[in-house]
Amino acid sequence: MAIAIQQLHPGFVGEVSGIDLRQPLTKDEVVQLQSAIDRYAVLVFHDQDITDEQQLAFALNFGEREKARGGTVTKKEDYRLTTGLNDVSNLGKDGKPLPVDHRTHLFNLGNCLWHSDSSFPPIPAKYSILSARIINPKGGNTEFADMRAAYDALDEETKAEIENLICEHSLMYSRGSLGFLDYSEEEKRMFKPVLQRLVRTHPAHGRKSLYLSSHAGAVRGMSVPEGRLLLRDLTEHATQPQFVYVHRWRLHDLVMWDNRQTMHRVRRYDQAQPRDMRRATVAGTEPTVAQEAAE
Repeated sequence: MAIAIQQLHPGFVGEVSGIDLRQPLTKDEVVQLQSAIDRYAVLVFHDQDITDEQQLAFALNFGEREKARGGTVTKKEDYRLTTGLNDVSNLGKDGKPLPVDHRTHLFNLGNCLWHSDSSFPPIPAKYSILSARIINPKGGNTEFADMRAAYDALDEETKAEIENLICEHSLMYSRGSLGFLDYSEEEKRMFKPVLQRLVRTHPAHGRKSLYLSSHAGAVRGMSVPEGRLLLRDLTEHATQPQFVYVHRWRLHDLVMWDNRQTMHRVRRYDQAQPRDMRRATVAGTEPTVAQEAAE
């Protein structure tokens, strides 16, 4: 059966059929999917009942696995998954939903903010590949924003203003906006801000996009209030309905997206109900801007 792709949103998002991701991909299938993710920025695969190992094998067709760098406050001894996937669930090591006052739960609520995955390491992530193992009966949709179309819709004066701006990204910015301020000295060092361009150019097709995220909390050359107002205005612009696709999860859905061209967020859901989502993250290959030397 040949790969077929149906566009789900006027600007982006492709629903892929005719492929079983439990099986190794052929070279031709990799080429087709690479072309599709460049074009659509988000790919949706239904009915993919895969294992962690199969999910990771699929991800490795598109680059190296990202090595974790301070994306969580969960201690290694408390990790639920040991297969190399990122745990994006609300579950503890015992497989039960975390208590509502659990530190990991409170930290993970930051995923409900608009963000780009792993914009807080010096070299940000390329692709995220999320598998739905247990879904919620209500809520928990994931929304995606097309940052290329959002950039295109800006007026020329704004494009010129932001073209060369550099932002500081840190998990402490995104979590701090929700009131999570409890960090150890080790975590503060781990979450030290890194620099990212505000406007990125995609290497495959040369299209520009806004590189926004709740992790961005300062703009170089601007006062903190001025920079945050600019980032807030741009985020409000980029997340207007005409730029957003809402994914309503079905069991065994797998969604792949390009973090260089999109933002996303999960919507609120009943935290008393289990939600098991597992993400493979494909590493980026270069920084968006030269980083400052460590102090």
